[in-house]
Amino acid sequence: MAKNEIQDPAASRLIDEKIESLVDWRGATLARMRALIREADPDVVEEVKWRGVPVWSHGGIICTGETYKSVVKLTFLKGASLADSAGLFNASLEGNARRAIDIREGEALDEDAFRALIREAVVLNMSR
Repeated sequence: MAKNEIQDPAASRLIDEKIESLVDWRGATLARMRALIREADPDVVEEVKWRGVPVWSHGGIICTGETYKSVVKLTFLKGASLADSAGLFNASLEGNARRAIDIREGEALDEDAFRALIREAVVLNMSR
């Protein structure tokens, strides 16, 4: 965790509440992705921004976790600068900075590749 980053227990509780409020596959998916983010970076800072959007940071924003009717969207702020050798990014591909992973009901994600992507994003954030 960077010196100026402080874990906010209230933000983590808000994310817990958001996950609990999503009683369908989206809550389970967001919870699983959150767990993978925490596994990949035990020092990740959880925040809530933009009217309740979960945000994971370490030296800057790593990604956000938005939920829509048909997808759970994980948007990486600096995704265009990440190698993404496993090809996880499948949305927001046209921009110069962001990239996203849209997960639909029933879809599986390469968890090892996702954890590697999180670690790569942290390294990128810390290098700037």
